[in-house]
Amino acid sequence: MKRDPAPDLPPRLNESGLAIQPLYTAEDLEASGGLAMLGRPGEYPFTRGIHALMYRKQPWTMRQYTGFGNAADTNARFKYLIANGQTGLNVAFDLPTQCGLDSDDPQSEGEVGRVGMAIDTLRDVEIAFDGIDLEKITVSLTINGAAAIMIAMYLAMAEKRGYDVRKLRGTAQNDILKEFIGRGTWIFPVEPSMRLVGDTIEYCAKHAPKYSPVSVCGYHIRESGATPTQEMAYAFCIAKAYADEVIRRGLPVDEFAGRLSYNFNIFGNIFEQVAKFRAGRGLWAKIMKEQYGATQPGSMWLRMIAGGGGGGLTAEQPENNIVRGAYYALISALSGAQTMALCCFDEAYTIPSEYAQRLSLRTMQLLIEEMGLTDTADPLGGSFYVETLTNRMRDEMERIMAEVDADGGIVRQVAEGRVQSQVSAQAYRRQRDIESGALRKVGINCYRSDEAEPERAVEFHPYNEADARAQIAAFARVRAGRDAAAVAQALARVSADARAGANLMPAVVEAVKAYASVGEITQEMVKVFGRYREPVRF
Repeated sequence: MKRDPAPDLPPRLNESGLAIQPLYTAEDLEASGGLAMLGRPGEYPFTRGIHALMYRKQPWTMRQYTGFGNAADTNARFKYLIANGQTGLNVAFDLPTQCGLDSDDPQSEGEVGRVGMAIDTLRDVEIAFDGIDLEKITVSLTINGAAAIMIAMYLAMAEKRGYDVRKLRGTAQNDILKEFIGRGTWIFPVEPSMRLVGDTIEYCAKHAPKYSPVSVCGYHIRESGATPTQEMAYAFCIAKAYADEVIRRGLPVDEFAGRLSYNFNIFGNIFEQVAKFRAGRGLWAKIMKEQYGATQPGSMWLRMIAGGGGGGLTAEQPENNIVRGAYYALISALSGAQTMALCCFDEAYTIPSEYAQRLSLRTMQLLIEEMGLTDTADPLGGSFYVETLTNRMRDEMERIMAEVDADGGIVRQVAEGRVQSQVSAQAYRRQRDIESGALRKVGINCYRSDEAEPERAVEFHPYNEADARAQIAAFARVRAGRDAAAVAQALARVSADARAGANLMPAVVEAVKAYASVGEITQEMVKVFGRYREPVRF
């Protein structure tokens, strides 16, 4: 079939730089590679989903991102969300905790509990999850630089409460390479940071085999300026680097690959996002099977959380974010995500309120109960447009990955600041396009109201200095009541194992059980590893 020319139509590119035609036919699909990588849901290469029945058997987990103030405050919000139908927890930690600082550290002043929950010792973790059934509600720990310590605290807390950690499920983000690219809560230089990720994967494979110690986070790479295809390609390069690290230690791929997971971003064009995830699922399965020799289907699965896209939200006309959030949830469901962490309409300017979080939960629940999103697997499968775009985006991801590998690999590029420089430059260009109107943003550069909009009651989350002082006082009480000799001995072991090149997790677990603090354990490792200094490139 010959395509009708359309000389009057200007070219239209998606964010990944691919030209979008005004019409797609079977001819376009065949030219892009056809249906060779399609398959059936639950079968290799899993393009249509990692499970045969997908949501028909079990809807996605609803895991809203939350945490603020102290552990007791956050525990109360956890219980509120669970009471409103949330089926998983996604924990936000404050900046001091993320950066390996104690609440009483002078550098923590003004930040204790501000943008997440403050954690100093195992006691805080015990309070945070008090009364929560860890077998019914799985927990995701969104932390990176201090992830090894937080994983140790979570496992120690569960063990103390009588859970069998070999059966315990849960996730830690623990993706330090994307932290160097996209957020900045690093602590140690690249090489020892990679070692710590390898330590957690190796430790969990042996002692907590159902726990997912890494959730590779393309989300923040996308937020930092990457295109949708770069988001996936860089995430896969990072996941391969972690896999290579533990394989070098002698761990077979099928002993850990099934517990690797992903956190991806959703904002922008619906069809580009859906195709991005369908393409990524097939490509990851191909990588694990052909490059790593994985034989277990679970080792080839792209297990992912999606639903957020903070970079797409606006402080202007914030009610528009309710609509954006509904579309994000729709994309996530059409994409076959296992878990949703849907961003809230007020996240452009504050920590989400209870009302905003409940509204996001109801949005996901509407898709399950009223909109038919759980009726059939991969409902967009077979579309000439979606399948063609899926093939083209998979090809583009492979091209980007090959380019990274040919230029020294992702670890080297991150260490030298090259990936950071590229995505930062793209973020700058995107912002310029928004300001110029070349990239249209509703309520920002188009469809703005010329009239003064009525004032709305916006609930801002307050920062309470008294709560920070209470956290510091509680930490002081734990410090005064613990066995100082046991703490000193455990910290000495952390230091010795760091110098010896041993897996640090057993020493860290011993230290957290003695109620050594996040800052104390971090400082022992800093003495050996030093601190990361970001390379500046122009």
